[in-house]
Amino acid sequence: MPRRRILSDGPLPRLWDVAPRSETIQVSGIRCERCVMRLAHALEGHEGLEAANANLMGQVMLAWDDEHTDRDAILGAMAKAGFREVVAV
Repeated sequence: MPRRRILSDGPLPRLWDVAPRSETIQVSGIRCERCVMRLAHALEGHEGLEAANANLMGQVMLAWDDEHTDRDAILGAMAKAGFREVVAV
Protein backbone atom coordinates (compact mmCIF):
# COMPACT_ATOMS: atom_id res chain seq x y z
CA MET A 1 0.00 0.00 0.00
CA PRO A 2 1.53 3.34 -0.98
CA ARG A 3 2.16 5.99 1.63
CA ARG A 4 0.14 9.19 1.48
CA ARG A 5 1.47 12.65 2.04
CA ILE A 6 -0.35 14.39 4.89
CA LEU A 7 0.07 17.81 6.40
CA SER A 8 -0.70 18.28 10.07
CA ASP A 9 -1.79 21.24 12.14
CA GLY A 10 0.67 20.17 14.87
CA PRO A 11 3.93 21.91 15.67
CA LEU A 12 5.98 19.52 13.53
CA PRO A 13 4.55 18.78 10.09
CA ARG A 14 3.85 15.13 9.50
CA LEU A 15 4.97 14.37 5.97
CA TRP A 16 4.14 10.69 5.64
CA ASP A 17 1.22 8.70 6.99
CA VAL A 18 2.21 5.16 7.89
CA ALA A 19 0.05 2.41 6.39
CA PRO A 20 -1.95 0.45 8.97
CA ARG A 21 -0.64 -2.92 10.09
CA SER A 22 -2.76 -5.90 9.19
CA GLU A 23 -2.78 -9.57 10.05
CA THR A 24 -5.11 -12.55 9.78
CA ILE A 25 -5.20 -14.73 12.88
CA GLN A 26 -7.01 -17.91 13.90
CA VAL A 27 -9.12 -17.71 17.06
CA SER A 28 -11.11 -20.16 19.14
CA GLY A 29 -14.68 -19.53 20.23
CA ILE A 30 -16.36 -18.67 16.93
CA ARG A 31 -19.05 -21.23 16.16
CA CYS A 32 -21.96 -19.23 14.74
CA GLU A 33 -23.08 -15.81 13.50
CA ARG A 34 -23.93 -14.78 17.06
CA CYS A 35 -20.30 -15.44 18.05
CA VAL A 36 -19.15 -13.20 15.20
CA MET A 37 -21.50 -10.47 16.48
CA ARG A 38 -20.13 -10.91 20.04
CA LEU A 39 -16.61 -10.47 18.71
CA ALA A 40 -17.67 -7.37 16.76
CA HIS A 41 -19.24 -5.91 19.90
CA ALA A 42 -16.07 -6.66 21.93
CA LEU A 43 -13.91 -4.75 19.41
CA GLU A 44 -16.35 -1.92 18.76
CA GLY A 45 -14.84 1.44 19.66
CA HIS A 46 -11.32 0.04 20.19
CA GLU A 47 -9.14 3.08 19.50
CA GLY A 48 -6.76 2.49 16.61
CA LEU A 49 -8.56 -0.57 15.23
CA GLU A 50 -9.34 0.33 11.65
CA ALA A 51 -10.95 -2.92 10.46
CA ALA A 52 -11.89 -6.36 11.71
CA ASN A 53 -13.52 -9.12 9.71
CA ALA A 54 -14.27 -12.61 11.05
CA ASN A 55 -15.64 -15.75 9.44
CA LEU A 56 -17.22 -18.89 10.85
CA MET A 57 -13.94 -20.81 10.50
CA GLY A 58 -12.41 -18.59 13.20
CA GLN A 59 -10.22 -16.53 10.89
CA VAL A 60 -10.08 -12.87 11.89
CA MET A 61 -8.52 -10.21 9.68
CA LEU A 62 -7.39 -7.18 11.68
CA ALA A 63 -6.04 -3.81 10.56
CA TRP A 64 -4.82 -1.28 13.12
CA ASP A 65 -2.88 1.94 13.54
CA ASP A 66 0.29 1.23 15.53
CA GLU A 67 0.31 4.79 16.87
CA HIS A 68 -2.96 4.21 18.77
CA THR A 69 -3.03 0.51 19.63
CA ASP A 70 -1.03 -2.67 19.20
CA ARG A 71 -1.60 -6.34 18.50
CA ASP A 72 -1.48 -7.32 22.18
CA ALA A 73 -4.15 -4.77 23.16
CA ILE A 74 -6.48 -6.04 20.43
CA LEU A 75 -5.88 -9.67 21.41
CA GLY A 76 -6.53 -8.72 25.04
CA ALA A 77 -9.92 -7.22 24.14
CA MET A 78 -10.76 -10.36 22.18
CA ALA A 79 -9.66 -12.66 25.02
CA LYS A 80 -11.77 -10.70 27.51
CA ALA A 81 -14.79 -11.61 25.38
CA GLY A 82 -13.77 -15.30 25.20
CA PHE A 83 -11.93 -15.35 21.86
CA ARG A 84 -8.33 -16.49 22.10
CA GLU A 85 -5.70 -16.74 19.40
CA VAL A 86 -4.93 -20.31 18.33
CA VAL A 87 -1.16 -20.59 17.93
CA ALA A 88 -0.02 -23.01 15.25
CA VAL A 89 2.27 -25.73 16.54
